Amino acid sequence: MTRRTLGRTASLFTALAVVAHTIWTSAAPALTYPLYAQSWKLTTFATTAIFAIYPIFVVATLVVFGNISDFIGRRETMLLGLAASALGALIFSVAPDVSWIYVGRAFMGIGVGLSAGPSAAAVVEFSAYGKTSQAGSATAAAQALGMMGAALLGGALIQYAPLPTRLNFIVLTVALIGLFGATWFLPNYTASRADGKWKPKMPAVPNGLFLTFVTATASVTASYVLGAITLSLGAQVAHEVIGSTNALVNGGTIALFALFMAGVTVPARKLAGERVIAWGAAAAVVSSILLAVAAASHSLPIYTVAQAGSGMAYSLLLLGGLSLITANAPVTHRGATLSALFLVAYLAQAVVALALGKVATALSLAVAVDIGSLTVTILAILTLLFSIIRSKARRTSQAG
Repeated sequence: MTRRTLGRTASLFTALAVVAHTIWTSAAPALTYPLYAQSWKLTTFATTAIFAIYPIFVVATLVVFGNISDFIGRRETMLLGLAASALGALIFSVAPDVSWIYVGRAFMGIGVGLSAGPSAAAVVEFSAYGKTSQAGSATAAAQALGMMGAALLGGALIQYAPLPTRLNFIVLTVALIGLFGATWFLPNYTASRADGKWKPKMPAVPNGLFLTFVTATASVTASYVLGAITLSLGAQVAHEVIGSTNALVNGGTIALFALFMAGVTVPARKLAGERVIAWGAAAAVVSSILLAVAAASHSLPIYTVAQAGSGMAYSLLLLGGLSLITANAPVTHRGATLSALFLVAYLAQAVVALALGKVATALSLAVAVDIGSLTVTILAILTLLFSIIRSKARRTSQAG
């Protein structure tokens, strides 16, 4: 009996939904951190550890399974990832104490580690013929929508619905089960299969792609570190700046980040990857400075501008990095190359989240924001330098 499959357009939107789930799953607990801290008497370091467990397990999964989708297929790998994410969300929905939260977060990390690279690759492969260059902007937009959903729907459920620490994750579990069902009907994209049998292997970079990979990875890493500041400390920063205990209002500040993250993809998708990275690096530096000023001065207008700028920087850096990879990586190694990129980005995200949580607990939230802002600024400048070096090397190669 032949399995029914989705058409190309439906497959593209399903792949984009899997991309969106990677950020939705990451951001879902952000607004519950203050509730966990109050109920279980947790420090800021403990709540940021909840966030950091996720990228740590993403990295561990990528180390072992980073290239698996190039062998068994995007569909099969995404199904495994969605199953793990759904189990993680289910554990969150019934957790009696913080130890369960850590376990649930680990499963979420495994789920995203399995599906982040394959879903990004699937977006490229299911894009309309001749329009694969727009896959990077579509991926960035999907991530933005995932973050907005987590912030606004999660904030509303936490603030106005019963079971504030549980219902959000019950809804997420149901949504992931539905997405699992849709992904089941994706076609098997056989053109992307690598030769031979799969075996555990560190994600690798194809020959001749190293400088492109370094530039793209620096760009996406800067983006993810910026996201770590928003998702691991965002609720606490919003509380200090705005003085609000309303989860929907505080979620709205994260949604503002996501709104500008989505909006900038439309004009940016027509630009070359190097140009997008340059604009993203500039936006990251400016918004990081404004965020530090807002946290120190408790200024809502400055904080609002900083969040908008941070969302733009996140999207531009992510889009620029992904565009470089999708335009240059061989199709048979695209999944492994994207997994290698995400490995570095998520590892940096985990380290930064834990470090900032430690600083916030030992010193103050304002100092943690200052250090985070400086970290993003340094990463943005390095990204710009790598992009310039890559452009010069390419021109030299073409001239020769």
